[in-house]
Amino acid sequence: MIPGRRSAALPGLVCALLALPLLTGCAGDPDAGTNGVGKLPPTTIEQRARAAAEAADTVRLSGTVVSKGRTYTLDMRLRANGGFGEVSTRGSTFELLRVGKDLYLKAGAGFYGDEVGAKLKDKYVKVPTGDPAYGQFSGFTDKKVLLDDFFVLHGDLAVGDHRKVGSARTIAVTADGGSGGTIDVSLEGTPYPLRYERAGGAGTLTMADWGKDFALRAPDRDEVVDYGRSVTS
Repeated sequence: MIPGRRSAALPGLVCALLALPLLTGCAGDPDAGTNGVGKLPPTTIEQRARAAAEAADTVRLSGTVVSKGRTYTLDMRLRANGGFGEVSTRGSTFELLRVGKDLYLKAGAGFYGDEVGAKLKDKYVKVPTGDPAYGQFSGFTDKKVLLDDFFVLHGDLAVGDHRKVGSARTIAVTADGGSGGTIDVSLEGTPYPLRYERAGGAGTLTMADWGKDFALRAPDRDEVVDYGRSVTS
């Protein structure tokens, strides 16, 4: 090999090798093939996610919520006029069903205590609207109430990392670096919110089945126990 040619060829080869990562980086655009919301300002991403959530007829919501020192684990299907699903807290699990304003609760005997548990266990108990339990539990069946909570982000918004919720690609919108809450918004199709991490570590909720229909109806009469008469008789 001619020494002069060898020294001239090496710099050219090195430059070509150094250029390869740059070309690979261009081909790996994380927003390629997405709905494009990842390139928008954080407030716009949040607004589009909120609009998509409000326009959807239904959603399935699951995860945890910490409220007043108590952790609730949820798996709920929701629509505008009610919802149903399962809630667990402090070792107790119960079902909730709301159709319009009518809220029903179904649980085992241990949920109520020995005195009335035998009468109410495994039956739907219609909860009076004036009972404190109505206000406590009806929110878990209310799509609007829960969605409004998703968009409570405390602090300055920023576009975060490209991530995944299940198999779906998402873009994170964070408040105060995540300490004020984070929403993962879908980069595929409609920009639905797919995960919400509440501020202060107060739970994480995952949303799925946006717009997927499901049946919602009141239980049959023989499945329902009258709240007042069953407790006092």
